[in-house]
Amino acid sequence: MQSAATERTHPNVTLAVLALGGLSYAMLSSLVVPALPTMMRELGTTETGITWLLTGYLLAASVGTAIIGRLGDMYGKEKLLVWTLVVLGFGTLLSAVSSSLELQIAARFIQGVAGGIFPLAFGIVRDEFPREKVAGGIGLLSAILGVGGGVGIVLSGVIIENLDYHWLFWIPLATIVLAGVLTWRLVPESPVRAPGKINWLAAVLMTIGLSAILLAVSETTSWGWGGAKTLLLGAFGFLVIAIWIAVEVRSDTPLIDMTMMRLRGVWTTNAAAFLLGAGMYASFVIFPQFAQLPKSTGFGFGASVVVSGLYLLPATIGMALLGIWAGRISARFGSRWALLVGTAFTLAAFLLLALAHNAPWEMLISAALMGIGLGLSFAALGNLIVQAVPPRQTGVASGVNTVMRTLGGALGGQLSATFIASNVAADKLPTVTGFADSFWMATGFLALCFGAGLLVPRALGRNTPPPPAEPAGVLEPASV
Repeated sequence: MQSAATERTHPNVTLAVLALGGLSYAMLSSLVVPALPTMMRELGTTETGITWLLTGYLLAASVGTAIIGRLGDMYGKEKLLVWTLVVLGFGTLLSAVSSSLELQIAARFIQGVAGGIFPLAFGIVRDEFPREKVAGGIGLLSAILGVGGGVGIVLSGVIIENLDYHWLFWIPLATIVLAGVLTWRLVPESPVRAPGKINWLAAVLMTIGLSAILLAVSETTSWGWGGAKTLLLGAFGFLVIAIWIAVEVRSDTPLIDMTMMRLRGVWTTNAAAFLLGAGMYASFVIFPQFAQLPKSTGFGFGASVVVSGLYLLPATIGMALLGIWAGRISARFGSRWALLVGTAFTLAAFLLLALAHNAPWEMLISAALMGIGLGLSFAALGNLIVQAVPPRQTGVASGVNTVMRTLGGALGGQLSATFIASNVAADKLPTVTGFADSFWMATGFLALCFGAGLLVPRALGRNTPPPPAEPAGVLEPASV
């Protein structure tokens, strides 16, 4: 039962609590990346085994995000957010105390499920905030997804050089516990509900289909893009996805309403999210790896783990600042304009990298441009998807949008890994060709993202607040 004090919680306090939870999750998505070589030695495993710390996280996030968003629409977003933070905390604690690969992979699966934090937070902002504060709130939370990733990379280097790798999880765990307690005490429960039941057949089919596709993509470094395992598993995944869509279309209680997915404002925004993810996620891996390579390669900077992470600092700062200003920018120019301009900045960043990557200052300028672009784009995507659907579908729609960004990131990241692994010198160190190909690939994805942004309905991107939430009592709580 929410207290009167909770019901009077100021929107800025609620936003701060939601941002803390989102930052904790986003940090965990990238903290392990610079630490993978160290963890591989500590856990006594191979490169294939250690990559499951990333693959497992992505698989769970892709499935859990949409399902938790739907559950929040049905049973209450604040309630689901508290339980999602509990799950995230348990998974993080398991990582902090485990010293075996199997338990670490299980823990990363559990952590990935908590990707539902973001659609739940978007829904709470839409349902509870004054209409003039919705765009700014969603914009800031959207930017947190990128900011947390950058902070995780920078913080990871410091931890690995000075502490045991278990501290990669003890530090975020403290913020997760704090976010959970504050959410329970301060965040009000929304009266908006979407009556229905969970279509468990649809949930199982979506889980199998997405998992098969992501697994096929993530294993291409070992299996090859044209390998029999890759092609067979990918084909199986797409077949199951097709069956899942058919089940959803014929269902009276769909997990994800396919009618909603056919809306122009929804599919164009999802396409932009996929392409933006494919273009930018590789940067979190490429920047530190590029900077750490020895100068003897002819292009690396010979940076330490800590210093290499700092190459992403301009991007992190840019995303944070643009997230804070997202509301005013959206109010003045509209979210569609913000998406197009943000995509153009990000495209320029990767184009500059593709053309010039010989000096540290060139990468720092590119990172700054990327921070501006991603800050604008992330904020715009969050607002556009929320504006495109009625309040009762906010959770599931924003969940699917986040999943599309994750899927795109998995594809772009794995393509980059393939380019780099396929271009090595006699000393087994990567050559500049693989990195250049990755930068050009990202530029191409961002160009396509700009095209998808042009297809977003103009009316959707105008300074039009989302419809107000239905008053309490209009929709009854759902039951399984």
